[in-house]
Amino acid sequence: MSATESTAPAPAPTAPSTAARSRRLALGVIATGLLMTVLDGSIVTVAMPAIQNDLGFTPAGLSWVVNAYLIAFGGLLLLSGRLGDLLGRRRMFLAGTAVFTAASALAGAAGSPALLVTARFLQGAGSAMASAVGLGILVTLFTESRERARAIAVFSFTGAAGASIGQVLGGVLTDALGWHWIFFINLPIGLAVLLLAVRVLPADRGPGIAAGADAIGALLVTGGVMLGIYSVVEVESYGWLSAHTLGLGALSLALLAAFVVRQATTAAPLLPLRILRSRSVAGANLIQILMVAALFSFQILVALYLQRVLGYGATATGFAMLPAAAVIGAVSLGISARLSARFGDRNVLLLGLALLTGVLGLLTRLPVHAHYVSDLLPVMFLAAGFGLALPALTTLGMSGAGEEDAGLASGLFNTTQQIGMAMGVAVLSTLAASRTDTLLAAGDSRAEALTGGYHLAFAVGTGLLVTAFLVALAVLGRPGRAASTTASA
Repeated sequence: MSATESTAPAPAPTAPSTAARSRRLALGVIATGLLMTVLDGSIVTVAMPAIQNDLGFTPAGLSWVVNAYLIAFGGLLLLSGRLGDLLGRRRMFLAGTAVFTAASALAGAAGSPALLVTARFLQGAGSAMASAVGLGILVTLFTESRERARAIAVFSFTGAAGASIGQVLGGVLTDALGWHWIFFINLPIGLAVLLLAVRVLPADRGPGIAAGADAIGALLVTGGVMLGIYSVVEVESYGWLSAHTLGLGALSLALLAAFVVRQATTAAPLLPLRILRSRSVAGANLIQILMVAALFSFQILVALYLQRVLGYGATATGFAMLPAAAVIGAVSLGISARLSARFGDRNVLLLGLALLTGVLGLLTRLPVHAHYVSDLLPVMFLAAGFGLALPALTTLGMSGAGEEDAGLASGLFNTTQQIGMAMGVAVLSTLAASRTDTLLAAGDSRAEALTGGYHLAFAVGTGLLVTAFLVALAVLGRPGRAASTTASA
């Protein structure tokens, strides 16, 4: 009897252990899917010259290799997130991954500019479907606060580090195998994600399309966001005050305003406005637009500075950016969750924004003849601020969403990220190019003029980060309150 009593309870711990292992596998699958789409975004930029030479793109047409992806991705995120809540987030993740993988095969086999641009649009659509519900799946899987913070840290690191890894991988693949393989590499990864996702992601059933099938609202928001992103990414070709930019921008705002009015009046809204009543959710999305727009100047313009001013090759540029990815990973995976648990997400976000402000502030002083170790390596280490800011911001952005709105909140958060990216591309690159032209006309050398243009973009980015810091102070909860809330959880 005593032996039976002593051995009977032994199997009990197996269930929690199995559940925890299952959640970790699900996190790995979602993070791998995200990594695939993020890598694709940055890997393409390195291969653009080879694509242009091989397929005969015009300079203006080449930009659509990036723009087609951005417009589809940014325009469909919100709709994909809501459909995930209604039809099942697992189903939406699987469908999106399948579309992205098939479109990658089409892109790799493309023999004409039109076919490649079409494939890139389909890639953006598939990426939107999968990415929009990724965070939603995570927050429903990881309900304990510390565990959720770690999961979000992994998710955030994957997105942040993927861009730097993509630059290295893009250079190596393009030089060794040709640009086609920057797309073909997605095939084994996508198939593996699909096979594992079927087994490890929890099956969920939404209330059905009838519970929120606002077709008119879907058309308004998708059209408004797509037109807005299109008008922004084409600013460099048409100018800010052109009829093209102002006309399409006004139409985009009109469509989005009509969408908001409809959501406030329709019985089954696509975007229930209750989700924006949370100061944490609304504030986090606004801060993200400012932060991502500012950090475009770090992620892209630093790479351009290395290549155009210092003469680095594509692969060397990727390796030069790797220390930033390493410190972001070390901070986001190692200490960000602990700091958030002790001091609150708001305080960790403020610290991260302060460090990032220092990054761009230092970049405004980059010389024409810079030394990597003394001038650039310290900046790469300060990028650790991104490993603090993004996980905290992601947690705040998802904090006001119930389980029924998790996909929608995830789609909204990803949408504002894309809006911030489009703003950064349009505003900072245009300012840098304009300043460079002015300096060239004044007689500066090309290297000096390019550096002066980048200095202006870094300075504007610094201002955006300062604004984000002030918004966090004003809109988000008080430090003591945030810390006590996290501690209680």
